[in-house]
Amino acid sequence: MLDRRQIDAVVSMALDEDAPHGDLTSQVLVPAGVTATAELVARESGVLAGIEVFAAAMTALDDRVEVDAFLEDGETFAPGDVVARVHGPARALLQSERVALNLVQRMCGVATTTRAYVRAVEGTGARVVDTRKTTPGLRALERHAVRCGGGHNHRFSLSDAVMAKDNHLAVVGSIGEAIRRARAELPHTTHVEVEVDRLDQLDEVLDAEPDTIMLDNFSLADLVAGVRRIDGKAVVEASGGITLETIAGVAATGVDVISVGALTHGVRSLDLGLDVVVGS
Repeated sequence: MLDRRQIDAVVSMALDEDAPHGDLTSQVLVPAGVTATAELVARESGVLAGIEVFAAAMTALDDRVEVDAFLEDGETFAPGDVVARVHGPARALLQSERVALNLVQRMCGVATTTRAYVRAVEGTGARVVDTRKTTPGLRALERHAVRCGGGHNHRFSLSDAVMAKDNHLAVVGSIGEAIRRARAELPHTTHVEVEVDRLDQLDEVLDAEPDTIMLDNFSLADLVAGVRRIDGKAVVEASGGITLETIAGVAATGVDVISVGALTHGVRSLDLGLDVVVGS
């Protein structure tokens, strides 16, 4: 789950990147004592994610900055909606503005995209999950945004579970033997998943009793056949090139989980703006 330590690490890095020696423009144009009030305004419809991240970025440079949020993560907004109001020293607001917007816009884009995918599979029982195809350094934020959109998270990192993919299997040879060796070394609590890309691999994989079997880049007909052959012996995950146009058909095959890299790596940041409404 997203925590303040993760948020502060990202915000600190981003602010240092954007103004390593301060905001030269604000320093020479804005007197030190000037305060301002600004509103975070939606320019288009979407799902909110990252309001805590936005607030952390806006308050990071000066603890006199105050942020009042009018919506919570997971709620929807329409064009013209005021999502939050910020008040404090103008220099701090202006220096934090771009970083705060970049992060919340990106997170809202992920949440809004995820919401569309989740709605496309409603009534099927299939769970929409993300992948590790995240922006380097922003995984915790993007994974949180997926949850705000109603999706679920796959393993967070390579350290969290065993997931034998095609390149692993090309190295180790026998699928079944590799899984059995892993089982012998792992704690009983560790989840084991195996990716297959052909139906004829299933018998050997099933004999090794993994927890999840990923059917990668299968046709719809082969997904149906794979679900039938697995027959409840493992969680069935579908993956590979799944789009908003195709996900409903994939869900209808009876798979349990659908992993979609496009939730994080293919999204467009939503358009939100920070408008100064009062300066003094």
